[in-house]
Amino acid sequence: MRVGVLGAGSWGTTLADLLARNGHDVLLWAYEPEVADGINAAHLNEPFLPGCPLAAGLRATNDAAEAAAHGEMLVSVIPSHVLRATLRRVEGAVAPGTVVVSATKGIEQGTLALMTDVVAQVLGAVRVAALSGPSFALEVYQGQPTAVVAASDDAAAARATQRLFAARHFRVYTASDVTGVELGGALKNVIAIAAGMLEGMGLGHNTRAALITRGLAEIARLGRAMGADPLTFAGLAGMGDLILTTTGALSRNRALGLALASGESFADHSARHRTVAEGASTSRAAVALARREGVELPIAEEVAAILFEARTPRESLARLLERELKPEQWA
Repeated sequence: MRVGVLGAGSWGTTLADLLARNGHDVLLWAYEPEVADGINAAHLNEPFLPGCPLAAGLRATNDAAEAAAHGEMLVSVIPSHVLRATLRRVEGAVAPGTVVVSATKGIEQGTLALMTDVVAQVLGAVRVAALSGPSFALEVYQGQPTAVVAASDDAAAARATQRLFAARHFRVYTASDVTGVELGGALKNVIAIAAGMLEGMGLGHNTRAALITRGLAEIARLGRAMGADPLTFAGLAGMGDLILTTTGALSRNRALGLALASGESFADHSARHRTVAEGASTSRAAVALARREGVELPIAEEVAAILFEARTPRESLARLLERELKPEQWA
């Protein structure tokens, strides 16, 4: 199958490489000219996936519309903060009825739209699926067994996505709860920032377990308010991805939390890193979304305050522990 992939960061490059090794004709769009040149000339993406030789058949371009028009299916791995603007540049190149797979985890600032909603709003008459789950790019590239979920309200689009990506080491399940899968994938990044801060403060396993569990409760609380299936949050895009990003050394969001606990500002950390920790912008969007839906996300609120209001991690930890006592299950 001919497949276009938009976004040549570590995850986009890994997915493009996986698809090429699955035998598909893949054209990958890279924003940076040097990234496309490196892939075409040396089969390497040193800025974002260093030291990882890519499939010989994988090709790259700096023309986003060319990649968007290339495929019978299109995979979007564009950072959330530039997703809408990038898709507007290619909307005329995407044929009606194309299955567009969104592999970006986040919530759009301002509109509070989920990534699949942005895709549908900009590209119109396409069929949209979300690909999510516990999947560090490097481990997928290395062929380590990984399980993810493809969610769509179009069952045929979900199955098409499943067949497209499935490999011996990359198992894909299908689901219909797009809202739940998207929220789980976006909000776990916020909790991962908190996990990094707790680790950076020298706190142990009890505290991490409490954070993961109460973080999942927040995600599920917002999900229920938005009509998601609560069982989704016990699955790959919920608990699975949350465990990975709060405990895994490869998590960019956990690394951001560690830096914040050491006293580094968010601005300074961002200036030193080329890749995006999506949980930072998601924290503000999640708080706004929760207010719109009339639910509380106390952990996300504290993460946003640390990132954008100069609150310290220890102040936020104290605020969380001193909250009014409640039953474990509350709405």
